[in-house]
Amino acid sequence: MEIRRGVVVLAAGGTGGHLFPAQALAEELVARGFLIHLITDERVADYGKAFPAIETHIVPSTTISLSKPWLLPGRLFRLFRGVQQAKTILKRLQPEVVVGFGGYPSFPPIIAASQLGIATCVHDQNAVMGRANRFLSRFVDAVASSFPKLAKLPEQAKAKLVVTGNPVRALVMAERASPYPATGADQTFNLLVFGGSQGARFFAEFMPKVLAEMPRAILKNLRLTQQCRPEDMEAVKAVYESLNFRFDLRSFFMDMPLRIANAHLVICRSGASTIAELGVIGRPAIMVPLPHALDNDQLRNAESFAQAGAGWIKSQADLVPGEFAAFLTRLRYEEGELRAAAKAALDHGRPDAAQRLADLTNRLAVNSAKAKLEKTKS
Repeated sequence: MEIRRGVVVLAAGGTGGHLFPAQALAEELVARGFLIHLITDERVADYGKAFPAIETHIVPSTTISLSKPWLLPGRLFRLFRGVQQAKTILKRLQPEVVVGFGGYPSFPPIIAASQLGIATCVHDQNAVMGRANRFLSRFVDAVASSFPKLAKLPEQAKAKLVVTGNPVRALVMAERASPYPATGADQTFNLLVFGGSQGARFFAEFMPKVLAEMPRAILKNLRLTQQCRPEDMEAVKAVYESLNFRFDLRSFFMDMPLRIANAHLVICRSGASTIAELGVIGRPAIMVPLPHALDNDQLRNAESFAQAGAGWIKSQADLVPGEFAAFLTRLRYEEGELRAAAKAALDHGRPDAAQRLADLTNRLAVNSAKAKLEKTKS
């Protein structure tokens, strides 16, 4: 059964980890002729500039936490207001499907869609299901996962699970399966270091100590690209200049997928989008999972990547500059090991994730249309 290519509403919290896969799905759905609306929160101004939505709707939401019970009534009221606003928006738009990408900003639109009888799906980017998605899984028609094993998936939602992978943006797909750069003992070695705001802060403190321990033979052929917070830039630059090697420090790289493709080795956190992009492009990584992350989701993401042979995990608490420098020095001259890890990364990646999730979205729309047709006949 074919349906008219109508409206799909995507609901995602205003952070890159939630918005980037939503954007990738939006790009695929737009290519298929769907009209996209985005429901999100105020943070979309930082990450949502390239989002291909006809309209972006800001709906109130908040995190529910029992650690501060005196705040609970106000937060519940804010969520209630968000659900009511989302209902008003969805009644006007009449979407075929609402797809949520986790975080509490997806909570009001998914609840509202469920109450209105609109087909729904949540997508979880991490190897551990987030709290909002865990709660919402009981109301939706399908649960899409980036990983074959999704920890903390409620028992009653297991029948709804569809493994799609984590969609990546067109900017990333443009670098899909880029050939691994040639390297030798006397050739340039490209090292890329990045990791969100907390990662950038840690690496700004740690990497200068590591580079200071590296042999001169490594530094003379090294080209380092590192994401750095503006407030850390001058201090890091001063150390690197004293060590006399090539480097590029910036607070944000608009062309990060190209930087990944040009790298021989990546040092990074292990957020879901990072793992997905490394897999699609095919680059090995030393991953330092964000410590104290809720549910250890970054550690689980890193374990999936490392177990595939695509990288190495280092605990932030255990890192010692001299030991890390020795580890980097060894890897620098193990081209075979790096190439094997790059291939394993590519095998781990799911470049068709956006298409898979779009197929699921379309199936939900078709099934919903069939159900409505049957209802009108009866």
